[in-house]
Parts: sequence; structure tokens; C-alpha cells
Amino acid sequence: MYKITMKSFIVASAFFVGATTCFAQDVLVNSLKLNASDKSKENFKFTEEINLGTTSVKTQGSSGTCWSYASNSFLESEMIRLGKQPVELSQIYSARNVYVEKGKSYVRMHGAVTLGDGGSLHDVINMYKKYGTVPREVYTGLNYGTDKNKFGEMAALIEGVLAAVVKNPNGELTPNWEKAYAAVIDSYLGKTPDNFTYKGKNYTPQSFAKEVVGINPDEYIEMSSFTSAPYYQKTLLQVPDNWSFDQVYNVKVNDMTDVIDNALKKGYTVAWATDVSEKSFSWKNGVAYVPSKKYDEMTAEEKADMFNGPKAEPEITPEMRQAAFDNYTTTDDHGMHIIGLAKDQTGKEYYIVKNSWGETNDYKGFLFVTKNFVKYKTTALMVNKGGLPTDIAKKLGV
Repeated sequence: MYKITMKSFIVASAFFVGATTCFAQDVLVNSLKLNASDKSKENFKFTEEINLGTTSVKTQGSSGTCWSYASNSFLESEMIRLGKQPVELSQIYSARNVYVEKGKSYVRMHGAVTLGDGGSLHDVINMYKKYGTVPREVYTGLNYGTDKNKFGEMAALIEGVLAAVVKNPNGELTPNWEKAYAAVIDSYLGKTPDNFTYKGKNYTPQSFAKEVVGINPDEYIEMSSFTSAPYYQKTLLQVPDNWSFDQVYNVKVNDMTDVIDNALKKGYTVAWATDVSEKSFSWKNGVAYVPSKKYDEMTAEEKADMFNGPKAEPEITPEMRQAAFDNYTTTDDHGMHIIGLAKDQTGKEYYIVKNSWGETNDYKGFLFVTKNFVKYKTTALMVNKGGLPTDIAKKLGV
């Protein structure tokens, strides 16, 4: 039914559990290395219109925890917006707690929930609300001699533990499996602290979240755009990594960029979940857009020139967006952080996006993404309610 292409291979890999999830992340990054043009940076002239600032660029290593890096970066920028000294928060603390909660859901659902490293933007907010947060320096998740995340072995083991539990060899589950499962995770990532000292003061994760970070988790909402559900109501986010079955607000295609624009102008950044396994997404060149011609229809010269300066784009319609979601050409495979707005030399607007793959591209870890790419390939956005345009907030009832 499906052609065996790099795109379909990435999608299929991302659906597997255990070590394959980590492998899928590496495959995703490696597959984008050919998406580059020779003279991209010299042929794009970007002028920043808004740059709200952020903490340093990180690398997620060989782990599929982009959602945690994106959403924690988002919370760090929320601290900046609130006039606080930003703290670099522990992405792996959030991820570790998601592993625990996801395991419980997996068992309750008799194994019918996606495992692995994947998650959603709302996971960080949900874990913040339940478990609090800690500084990155307090909980790095590097508990076995590596200097970067490498979760394949851990993922394989926790998959095996949960598979054994679901088989239910005793005929009735005991509560002990939860302890065994958490122990495997903690043997790799380290035990989470009950309390810790930061700048000479003792905190619990909950008190640190309240007293230092100081955000209200109930102020954040998530949205997407589908023709398959009523607009301006909540609907299930139908992606495999939404293991918690959270709902999002369904808005119109153009509403998504209206929300981002309004948020940025009012000083709010935006967490962004999207599809990056596209020929028109260049991590090396730091540019993403929607081509007016399909890649398979391009000449060799057009392919080589894809990122050498601004290109024309088609109009993005609701039907076009929904079709791509339904036929798997839009997949939920990455999370990043929108921090600003820029224009190229033709006046076209791009969002300034912070990634979590280190400073290994032309813009030291950042990208410039067109509004049409965001309209077409977004799977979810998360924003503070205060960043919503008045008319959209009213339609959503928030």
C-alpha cells in the first residue's frame, strides 16, 4: 500500500517502541543532511522583527525527547517574560516522569498505547503540575558515564518489563510492577530528588516550581487545526504520542499563525509540534518552506537550488492540510520553540525557531520557517492564554 521511501520509513520507525524510538530520532536527523543548498546563507537576508530571547541551545542527543526540550525552553522564556532570571530546567526530569505515567497508562490499556521516548507539548505542563520541576544541573539524566542522552538500552528494557506485566503471569497484577518499572528507569536516569539546594536554599520540586519558576500551569492551552472536528471546540489530538489522550482546541488554519503573531507581539513565545521529515525542511541551512512544485517533479537544478534564497509557495487550504495529515505525509515527529519573527529580502515573514539538535547548522541551532510551512505542517501549538487574540479567545471561551 505504501511506497518504501525515507519518509515512510521514518514514520514507521517512529511508531515502534523501545530502542527503535531512539533509532528513529537518529534516522530523522540523518535523513535531513541531504536537504541543503550550497549558497543558502549568502542568498537569504533575514531581518529580525521580533526576538523575545531564550536560554542556550541544547542537544537532545539520541533520544526522542524533543517535546520536553521544546516545552521546557518555552517555560524558560515564560520566566524571561515575567521578568524573572531564567533557570535552565531539567528536560529529563519531565521525561522521566512521563515514562512513569506512560507506563501506567500502557498497562491500564493492556499494551494499546505507544511507548518509547515520544511525547507531546502538554506532557511537560502536565508533569510540571503533578511533579514540579528542577534545574537542569540538579537532574541531568546522565547517570551512566555518557555526556549526552542515549536511551536505546533503557527503552528496550522498560519495554520488556511492561510487556511482561501485560502478559499477567500471576493472573492478577500486583502493585510491585510499578516499583520494578521505576527502578529500571532510575538506574539509567538517576533517582529524582525529593529535595535539593539551589543558590543556597533548599527546595522540593514542587516548591521550586512555585517559588522560583512561578508559572501557573492552568494558563497554557494547546491547539491544532482539523476539518474532521468542529472549529473552536476541543477535540482529541490524534497522534500516536498523545498517550495521555489530551484534547486540543480546534481552530482554523489561518488562526494558527494569527495566534503566533499576536503572541509574539505581546511578548509570548510559542511551543510548536510539527513535521520536519520534509524535503523542504533544511536543518543544515536553517530554512523551511512549502515548495510550489512537488520534489519528485523538480529538475536536478531545482533540487540543488531549493534553499538558495526565497522561493514561491502555494496557498495552504484546510483541505490540503487535512489530506496531508490523513495520508501520513504530515507526521508528528518533532517539537521546537518559536521565539520571534523575521523578514527576508522580499518582505516574506518567517518565524524564528529554536531547535534541540545543538548548534550544528548555519544559524547556530535556530531556523527560519515560513508561515505557510507552519500552516501546513503543524500538529500542535502551545501558548499562554494571554497571547491569544481577543476574538479567538472569545470563540474558544478562554
